[in-house]
Amino acid sequence: MHVAAYDRDAAVAYARRWALDRNRAYYDFENVGGDCTNFASQCIYAGAGVMNYAPVTGWFYRSASDRTAAWTGVEYLHAFLVSNRSAGPFAHVAPQGEVEPGDIVQLGTRNGDFYHTPVIVAVKPAILVAAHTYDALDRPLSSYDYETVRFLHIDGVRRG
Repeated sequence: MHVAAYDRDAAVAYARRWALDRNRAYYDFENVGGDCTNFASQCIYAGAGVMNYAPVTGWFYRSASDRTAAWTGVEYLHAFLVSNRSAGPFAHVAPQGEVEPGDIVQLGTRNGDFYHTPVIVAVKPAILVAAHTYDALDRPLSSYDYETVRFLHIDGVRRG
């Protein structure tokens, strides 16, 4: 399997285009649990260009009723990205200083329950994010109220 670079510029361009709007190619989950991870997956897909169609454990979206939990669920996306050894994007939990635009951040409670997945659109002079559910563009990460944070640095994309 060939490993390709993750196109961070494409991911950020998508985030900037759709942060305050909705791409009609994807269902808007805002009123059914939240749309943040769906939006993050769309951004990652814009930079990866490859989905993983493995049932249950993969990462894909065909429709609102034909998708994996990893496409729309905070914890499931994390699990997919850090354990993926097959087609699609893969990542590792990284220190804040290692993140780049196009990576994602997940916010959580003191107990380690993660509930929000913004997309990093800039890192200097501060980390700025784009997100859905509570729509945001160029919002400083420091303006969020959270107790735990994890950064996912996307290392690359495996293509068949």
